[in-house]
Amino acid sequence: MSGLRAWWAGRSPAAGAAVMATGIVSTALLLIGAETASRVALVLAAVLWVALGAGFVRRLVVDRDRWAAEARSPGALTAVAATAVLGSRLSASGRQAPAAALLALATLLWAVLLPVVVGHWRPRMPGSVFLACVATEALAAPAAALAAAEHTAWLARAALVLFWLGLVIYAFALPRFDPRQVLEGPGDQWVAGGALALSTLAGAGLLAAGNGGLYLWNDDDRATLRITTAVLLAVSLAVYLTLLVAEAVRPRPGYDHRRWATVFPMGMTAAATLSVASAMSVPWLRAPGRVLVWVAVAAWLWVAAAMVADAVRATRAGAAAPH
Repeated sequence: MSGLRAWWAGRSPAAGAAVMATGIVSTALLLIGAETASRVALVLAAVLWVALGAGFVRRLVVDRDRWAAEARSPGALTAVAATAVLGSRLSASGRQAPAAALLALATLLWAVLLPVVVGHWRPRMPGSVFLACVATEALAAPAAALAAAEHTAWLARAALVLFWLGLVIYAFALPRFDPRQVLEGPGDQWVAGGALALSTLAGAGLLAAGNGGLYLWNDDDRATLRITTAVLLAVSLAVYLTLLVAEAVRPRPGYDHRRWATVFPMGMTAAATLSVASAMSVPWLRAPGRVLVWVAVAAWLWVAAAMVADAVRATRAGAAAPH
């Protein structure tokens, strides 16, 4: 096996975070009107999704033991989130049919993988423990977007159930997170904030669906949703700042594939801030939202360059190895 093929075959399920990161950066760029850059990121996300999906299916067919072992790890849920994030981005472009198909596929994966992953939770886990929340909220976001686009009330109510369920799952995951990861984690500690940012985005999407003329809930329920979404955004930004300070205090410059799980929360926080600005009519949030988008783009470029360099090193090592 060539060095590059061996490098690719060694990707863990958490590699799906690259699709999540690229997809949400595409969405964030779309929200600030950078349509060309957004389309480029969308194409990259789609190519990565197909490649990782092919590997997922191949292991299921020819290497069941490895597939079963990987399905028990929290990283397996990146397959759910990556599929749903890609669907959300397509919905934002008006491609509702493929978005609905991806949402259906993500829901099926979620139903299969979530019980297995949660059943293998343990104490003192890394930030990937929050992927159970991410996967659940990742379904709520495109469901809310599709409900608004198609004027489908039942889908919006299903999204609302997923929204609250995701927050419950976060509450159960939090005591299992090892707080030392804030200073020591290789990148996936950021999922602690990314899950909250995705919950914020889902809340904003539900508010937007309600603004579209559908009667979905009464005034008290809507007020509760608005308050919850606002609080989630505030907490997301606080966690973002805390993790950023931790990176400055304890730099971790080396490449690790889990750094994609850093880019995803950065992009998600940007998208959530901009979405709340629109859904809750808070225009002053757009300025910090735009700044956060470009921070996420810079992080994406850095991690992408580091990944390419890592692949080149693996290829050269494979070429130099005796056969």
